[in-house]
Amino acid sequence: MKKSFIIVSALFLSGCNGFGSLTEIGHPPTLTRTQDPTRDTSYRPVTMPMPPLQPPPAEAASLWRPGSRAFFKDQRASQVGDLVTVIVDITDNATMVDNTSASGSGSEAMGMPNIFGFHGKTISRLTSSSALSTSSDSSNTAAGRIGRSETVTIRVAGTITQVLPNGNFVLVARQEVRVNSELRELLVTGVVRPQDITADNTVTHDRMAEARISYGGRGQLTILQTPRYGQQLLNAIAPF
Repeated sequence: MKKSFIIVSALFLSGCNGFGSLTEIGHPPTLTRTQDPTRDTSYRPVTMPMPPLQPPPAEAASLWRPGSRAFFKDQRASQVGDLVTVIVDITDNATMVDNTSASGSGSEAMGMPNIFGFHGKTISRLTSSSALSTSSDSSNTAAGRIGRSETVTIRVAGTITQVLPNGNFVLVARQEVRVNSELRELLVTGVVRPQDITADNTVTHDRMAEARISYGGRGQLTILQTPRYGQQLLNAIAPF
């Protein structure tokens, strides 16, 4: 019984990066089922401040629908369940250089050849330059540099999950790609305006408010690149 407990504890602390990896031994990661994004346990409806509703002007005997770009029908997404292609094109470069240099020096000397008319060895010793002189010298030099470069280019189709009272759309896009034993996961969520959806039914990520973009994965390569739980625990609590 004791040996079994030790074996289980060792597998938990230094084993295959968690119980999720144990279930995938011998076969590639399992794809999740295609489903309604609103049924996900982590899904939460979005609530944002809204302006007062204004009914569209009624135009009798008009064939043109307000907001349409096509004469007969607007092909862009306009209601819950419609699909929109999200174009993620991130190219960020940031460089910061900071150099600081400071130095200072000071000296001071004071002597008293006589005091109240008294002279002697005692006074001369107390008033010698070594007893009443100060000097200081200080210097400080610091240099720092930060450089970052990120490039992400992705196209993914998403689903409108909400139409907010002011007409904006809440968009959720999810994609999973499995190559051999590595599963790549992409998640894009945000709020877009109908006017920012182009005629070919696409929207760029910089037009999305409250955008959340996640690109990661899981599988054999991810396991090898992730420190073990024991190492992560030691890194979190080690003071040195």
